[in-house]
Amino acid sequence: MNALAMIKDIGIVPVVRGATPDRILRIASALQRGGIPILEITMETDRALEALERAVYKCKDMVIGAGTVLDAETAWRAIAAGAQFIVSPSLTIDVIEVAKQHHLAMIAGGLTPTEIVTAFQHGADMVKVFPAHVFGPSYIRSLKEPLSHIPLIATGGIQFKTVVEYIKAGVDAVGVGNALVTPRDGVSEGQWEEMAVRAAQWVSVVQTERRKNAKGGSSGKFGR
Repeated sequence: MNALAMIKDIGIVPVVRGATPDRILRIASALQRGGIPILEITMETDRALEALERAVYKCKDMVIGAGTVLDAETAWRAIAAGAQFIVSPSLTIDVIEVAKQHHLAMIAGGLTPTEIVTAFQHGADMVKVFPAHVFGPSYIRSLKEPLSHIPLIATGGIQFKTVVEYIKAGVDAVGVGNALVTPRDGVSEGQWEEMAVRAAQWVSVVQTERRKNAKGGSSGKFGR
């Protein structure tokens, strides 16, 4: 299964900020045990590329991408390190073009209808509505009415108690940071198991709500 298909199938993209090579494999393993074989490593820290490269090399059965990609140069470097998908928090045409040149899944940032449509027209496979929590699920629902053909991923402030509302609103996936991969993970062995349990809980609630939507015929079609 390719990166885009995996993201749409699972519906959850764990976002790891401040990734370091010495803990990224433990994070990846915990998420995978919990049923999420996907990892987005953001590029704003010095050792992020090294962590990305290590995860790609060691975690062959996971889909691993680069997030917070703000310019073409960073996109090139992430791809050279092995990124399987690229995520940008903003609409940056150069980044979209680099990802598509390498036939990688591209998730471009967009908040307004104009940004979302522009990103999709330039080749983005999905559009990341960020920061989603500022406007909430009702905004997503309003976007999906005229833009139902554009796959959306809601990211920013998504919590376990609110994720169901975003699924009901029609997103194809959610990006989740500290609510799933918290800063305290890795303090003890027990923390890793807690992360695996959290991952399983997120998968369960997302998939359960998707099945309900599919039976009800509302926002039940996931994928492009």
